[in-house]
Amino acid sequence: MRAALRLVWAIGWRTGLVATFVVALSALYFYVQLPPVSQVVDGRARGSVTMLDRDGNVFAWRGEQFGGPITPATVSPHLVHAILATEDRGFYRHFGISPRGILLAMVINLREGRGPFEGNGGSTITQQVAKLLCLGRPYDPASGKTEAEYERECRRTTLWRKLKEVPFAFAMEARYSKDEILTIYLNRAYLGAGTRGFEAASERYFGKSAAELSISEAAMLAGLLKAPSYYAPTANLERARARANLVIGLMEDAGFLSREEADRARAAPASLSQAARQRVGGYFADWVMSQGPDFLTQRTTEDVVIRTTFDPQIQAAAEEALRWVFENKVREGSKAQAAIVVMSADGAVRAMVGGRDTAGVAGMFNRATQARRQTGSAFKPFVYAAALDLGYRFDSVVEDAPISLRIPGSGTWSPRNYDGEYRGPVTLTDALRLSLNTVAVRVATDIGLENVRKVAEGFGLSSDLAAGPALALGASEATLLEMTGAYAGILNGGSAVAPYGLVELRLRGDDAPLMGQGGGMRERVISKEAARQLVYMMHRVVTDGTGRRAALPDRPAAGKTGTTQAARDAWFIGFTADYVAGVWMGYDDNTPLTGVTGGGLPAEIWRETMVRLHKGLPPRPLPMIDPAREAGGQIARDGRRRGPDPFERILRDVLGELFRSKR
Repeated sequence: MRAALRLVWAIGWRTGLVATFVVALSALYFYVQLPPVSQVVDGRARGSVTMLDRDGNVFAWRGEQFGGPITPATVSPHLVHAILATEDRGFYRHFGISPRGILLAMVINLREGRGPFEGNGGSTITQQVAKLLCLGRPYDPASGKTEAEYERECRRTTLWRKLKEVPFAFAMEARYSKDEILTIYLNRAYLGAGTRGFEAASERYFGKSAAELSISEAAMLAGLLKAPSYYAPTANLERARARANLVIGLMEDAGFLSREEADRARAAPASLSQAARQRVGGYFADWVMSQGPDFLTQRTTEDVVIRTTFDPQIQAAAEEALRWVFENKVREGSKAQAAIVVMSADGAVRAMVGGRDTAGVAGMFNRATQARRQTGSAFKPFVYAAALDLGYRFDSVVEDAPISLRIPGSGTWSPRNYDGEYRGPVTLTDALRLSLNTVAVRVATDIGLENVRKVAEGFGLSSDLAAGPALALGASEATLLEMTGAYAGILNGGSAVAPYGLVELRLRGDDAPLMGQGGGMRERVISKEAARQLVYMMHRVVTDGTGRRAALPDRPAAGKTGTTQAARDAWFIGFTADYVAGVWMGYDDNTPLTGVTGGGLPAEIWRETMVRLHKGLPPRPLPMIDPAREAGGQIARDGRRRGPDPFERILRDVLGELFRSKR
């Protein structure tokens, strides 16, 4: 027996000596490779984008946020205490590992039916930092793995990785001070919602620096360490608060809080900042990300700040209007989709709803910018814009009667009015007001389809315009953003606009912007006189035409309805003197709508949106003609009233621009 014990002892101390030598040699190997703390506090492979609304307030984040380096001395002491109480009470006493903690975690895992290294890890903060540093192996984009795959591999707990953690932890304890190890932890820990480090998380969730955290806020952030996405307060605030209360209890048990302090913290739970709570502007933010250079947005390695045109109040008004109409006017369970765009006359986009939530989580597909749909009669204003610019007038008379056109290669085409009736001689105003198809086709063929196409392209509808006369009836496709921008050109007097959301892009910490506004006013497309007549005609659409359900109670509005073949798409786009808004409604799979036209639900969504966003704004007149003053003039033999002489019109516009620039 004594001989056996001696044998065991001889083997044991030699094995222990060899193991100690191997661990020491491995620790030395890791020690010489460990970089200075300043080089590892920011562990992100890519940067972040922070978006500011029109008032300079943060409303959206993209990429991985990093609020800047922090240390235990520069953050709230409550945060340090919450982390130590939750993750490693003996952090300042051990040498990097806790054998007792590891064994206890293995027992708990086995008792709960998991593998010994699945679930609780029993890791010290030093060991967790070793995982955050991936045992000294940085992410290599050329490896073929995504950053997410790299991080999953780094977090994977196996016996071999656990053994490697030991010498790496010893090396860190020898290379860095305890505060330096905690500094790495404070800056590199992932805390949900795309945040890296406690400074970024504090700014993201509470809108304040980590130095200003209260007990309950510090406890909530420390609680995220267990499962960042699950306990993120933006995902479930009550669940995050319950986890924070548990952390407060641990802080009390560890002696960091008195009973009274803990009770006061539980009685005053952490609340999200307004920006984090609103969770608005996701579609708008995604669109703005596509407007800047890819290397400064989607693939940025820098921290970028983008100032935008976004207005949270207008966004809330649009979302509330859409929700109200679907709750009160649409049958329950409908899967129909809708989109809204609101912009100023210069093309500055203020709000964007890319779809409605039918599955509990908003989708990534933005129907305002990515869905190309036939425009239907919403295209007709551009037919009349071209006609007015070429000499027609708002009171020019055209015949509303059956028409047949021979289309080369397609035979005879005979468009009909929506109601199947014909009214004989009508003015252009009545033709647009009643959305008469035959008149739009007659006018388009009279002035030339190329001229219609030229005006439409000038206003921004430049992709895949139909080649034949069906162009006049909206056979071409466009996005809601393009159509709304084109209508903005009509409102501002006939000058094209390029819709924009990005006002300024700069690197965080820099004063000089890298790029400025990418859109706004462009060249003139039609004369001001033509635009003023067209605005009047579109105003009549709302007062006593197909768009009556869009009429506003306290101010003039103008717009146009649009319904495509078989009612697969329904549109209403219009404006007041202050804002332009577009609404599209339909199904993603092109299923026909039931009983819906552009003058129905889309017009009501438009009206509800405009009523809400104009609250508090004084009514202003539209830039349109007074028909009583414009009446008269010589009637030409072809039935049209001649417009002003083109030379006279151009001279008047030029002089008007000169006089206005001097004011």
